[in-house]
Amino acid sequence: MKATINGIQLAYDDEGLGTPLVFLHAFPMNRRMWTPQRAALASRYRVIALDLRGHGESDAPLWHYSEDLRALLDHLAVQQAVLIGLSMGGYILFAFHRNYPERIKALVFADTRAEADKPEQVTWRFQLAQRAHTLGASVVADEMVPKLLASGSQTRPELVEQVRAIIHSTPVTGIAGDLMAIAERPDSTGQLAGIRCPTLVIVGQQDGLTTPDENRRIAEGIAGARLAVIPAAGHLSSLEQPEAFNAALLEFLQRIQ
Repeated sequence: MKATINGIQLAYDDEGLGTPLVFLHAFPMNRRMWTPQRAALASRYRVIALDLRGHGESDAPLWHYSEDLRALLDHLAVQQAVLIGLSMGGYILFAFHRNYPERIKALVFADTRAEADKPEQVTWRFQLAQRAHTLGASVVADEMVPKLLASGSQTRPELVEQVRAIIHSTPVTGIAGDLMAIAERPDSTGQLAGIRCPTLVIVGQQDGLTTPDENRRIAEGIAGARLAVIPAAGHLSSLEQPEAFNAALLEFLQRIQ
């Protein structure tokens, strides 16, 4: 499905009934990364997964990479939802919470961080955007796949090909726009104490991009938050070890009903 959101076409899936769960994907992925979660949860919940602007089947404008989440929730008549964001999706959760905390039933941060980028991370993002502009999405796939997947996951050809195919399908305008927006995001550590809704933090045990320690700091900073560490998973824990990820998510969801 598609909807006109903030002047662009935004693609999304919306299936099932019950408490709305909204899934926000990582960079440089799209909503297809949530297929295992949709399959496991749509019989019990209303599952909404969107392609953020610049990704998947959504439009990829040359400029202005802001989050479109509130407008999509309004379009779908969702007043309050459980928001699940992995990596870049987690950054959007922080931004959304700053502006619309009343629209959040619960939060699930997965493989993300509250801290702003360090100077060397900003430089890396800028250089990757420049190389993508010159060489295309393949250079991003070559660089990102070893960072996204745990060493054991990199020996699974079907999973590696799935991740590479998603990255290859991402428009270069989307890649560059997201990298610049991520680099410019504010530090959210001071926001943690103000998060009052039920919160779960999930992280792959072998995540080298947003480490278990960084995710643990999120959980420790939010009163009552739970932390789940997924064995044998890297940055894309929901895709690498979906059964363990889904079990942690379901346990949390059942507690907040």
